[in-house]
Amino acid sequence: MSNWLNKISWNDQGLIPVIIQDAENKTVLMHAWMNKESLSKTIECGKVVYWSRSRQQLWLKGEQSGNFQEVKSIRLDCDNDTLLLTVKQVGGVACHTGRAHCFYQELVDDEWKVQDDVIKSPESMYGNKEKTS
Repeated sequence: MSNWLNKISWNDQGLIPVIIQDAENKTVLMHAWMNKESLSKTIECGKVVYWSRSRQQLWLKGEQSGNFQEVKSIRLDCDNDTLLLTVKQVGGVACHTGRAHCFYQELVDDEWKVQDDVIKSPESMYGNKEKTS
């Protein structure tokens, strides 16, 4: 196994949280998880591959929706327990809800208010198939 993989502090499930940021405008697009295999595949193919905790399998972002994430940089935080990936977000949609990013709800007056519009309908991205963020 590569030495750089061993430097990472994986959690008890062998995962590390990943923050995804748009390389151009620096918007935080989403949060997800990776394991050693998904991180290795991400580096091999240049497109982001996550670990789906709900399905217990690898997940190539954009495989169903067409909204791939092309890797621009990968950074490890000071505690070696969180990754920051900067990406080119193909299609302009990172969220399975059809929005540019997953952080579209803001706490305003003790309520979560939707602050961003849907860019692309989930139906047009996933059809009748089960969506996989």
